[in-house]
Amino acid sequence: MPPAGSRPVDNLDDDDYPAYTMGRAAEMLGTTPAFLRALGEHRLITPLRSEGGHRRYSRYQLRIAARARELADQGTPIEAACRIVILEDQLEEARRINEQLRTRGHDSKSSA
Repeated sequence: MPPAGSRPVDNLDDDDYPAYTMGRAAEMLGTTPAFLRALGEHRLITPLRSEGGHRRYSRYQLRIAARARELADQGTPIEAACRIVILEDQLEEARRINEQLRTRGHDSKSSA
């Protein structure tokens, strides 16, 4: 049951909403459920579970999984692919935070 005040349509724009079953996610990525389970075992993505215990994936998780699949398709072992994707994600987050801090610093200097 969705929280009070939220509309189901809001979930369509939510990158973190666990909208995809394991079968659908594997189909969209052109891979197997076993590949998705392996990503979970290597802690790259942790799918949410439905009330029945089934794995559910978000669009964000599918993008992460797609990047791992690219690396695996190029011959990178799954464990290494997961580590690379984690590091890439951390780097992107650090760059985003750095840009925010740089922008704030610039804004405060221009208003002084």
